Amino acid sequence: MDMQTSPATALRIDGARLWQSLMDLARIGGTPKGGVCRIALTDLDRQGRDLFVQWAREAGCSIRVDAIGNIFARRAGADDSLAPVMTGSHIDTQPTGGKFDGNYGVMAGLEVVRTLNAAGVRTRAPIEVAVWTNEEGSRFVPVMMGSGVFAGAFTLEHALAQRDAQGVSVAEALAAIGYAGQAGAAPAVGAYFEAHIEQGPVLENHGRVIGVVQAALGQRWYDVTVQGMEAHAGPTPMELRQDALLAASALVAEVNRIALDRLPHARGTVGSLEVHPNSRNVIPGRVKLSVDLRAPDDAQLLDMDAALRAACARIAAERGLAIDVEQVVYFPPQPFTPHLVEAVRANAADLGYSCMDVVSGAGHDAVYVARVAPAAMIFVPCADGISHNEIEDADPAHLEAGCNVLLRAMLASAGVVA
Repeated sequence: MDMQTSPATALRIDGARLWQSLMDLARIGGTPKGGVCRIALTDLDRQGRDLFVQWAREAGCSIRVDAIGNIFARRAGADDSLAPVMTGSHIDTQPTGGKFDGNYGVMAGLEVVRTLNAAGVRTRAPIEVAVWTNEEGSRFVPVMMGSGVFAGAFTLEHALAQRDAQGVSVAEALAAIGYAGQAGAAPAVGAYFEAHIEQGPVLENHGRVIGVVQAALGQRWYDVTVQGMEAHAGPTPMELRQDALLAASALVAEVNRIALDRLPHARGTVGSLEVHPNSRNVIPGRVKLSVDLRAPDDAQLLDMDAALRAACARIAAERGLAIDVEQVVYFPPQPFTPHLVEAVRANAADLGYSCMDVVSGAGHDAVYVARVAPAAMIFVPCADGISHNEIEDADPAHLEAGCNVLLRAMLASAGVVA
């Protein structure tokens, strides 16, 4: 049946049920400040996983767990040999996390399944809801571990061998919580959609309900060391100093300028400074700092890299000291699949929701899945753009809207059987 003429186009999700699912899940690891601390592969993570599996089975889904602990809840299609139309996200959180980051994408997928069940709608292709392992990376690195293994960004063996601060490996932690699944090649995915809170202020500032995500910004992270000379703060004249912190301060301003010169989507951040010897009356002799550069395409990101290195060379010459730049992380920019992006935009408009094109400044599981399958993301606003924080909040009406767009986009990809 043509999706545009199907009664399924009149379907709407149950916003109250979606909200209640989010609140019920948030009780597992709930914090006194109203947030959630549910760290990957802990017993609280097990409890959250168990609750999702229980709900998915009650909704008639079969459950598959792979060797890195990713969970796939499958609602059979009329032609179950077709590659599934998948959605999902993660339920692990930051130590001071909120109720919606990741959790919304998983509960929205479950709500899509429940809505299809309640309406008796059969899809041609199967529907799957994924819970990806260790997206946050707050206990184990690398971040986005489960989707990264799924997409082949790194090997299963590498991921399983990673250890936390207490020396516990991923393999040991998966076994301890009962989610060490079966190894095997990742199955094909027909299309992947991920609903997520924006984690930034753009949608709210523009008064829009749906963010149509064009791409995820590429990222280059650096460790920079400024090497000067410690000296006594009193006897050393200003013009004879090799003040590493003064040079580092100039570099912080340059990182900001590099991004401001490349608006609207470039980002530049110095998030960490380590000053040596960090003494009140000693001129700093060495400063280590982090630099985080982000841009929507590699050409701009490489241009920012060149600008950073030129700024370091200039500041070092002007101050008479040395600056070493080491790139430590590179995430390539990831555009999302044009016809799926357009499906998000068209369905948002058809449902009467205000929308705008946005980019994702953060990494998400969809970024890795997009390497191996057609993929798109749906953003909804979060209050004051705040995320990774216990006060993270979202409007129930916005969450409902995003889930309705998700439902329509997934039906368009999966097809509806008369």
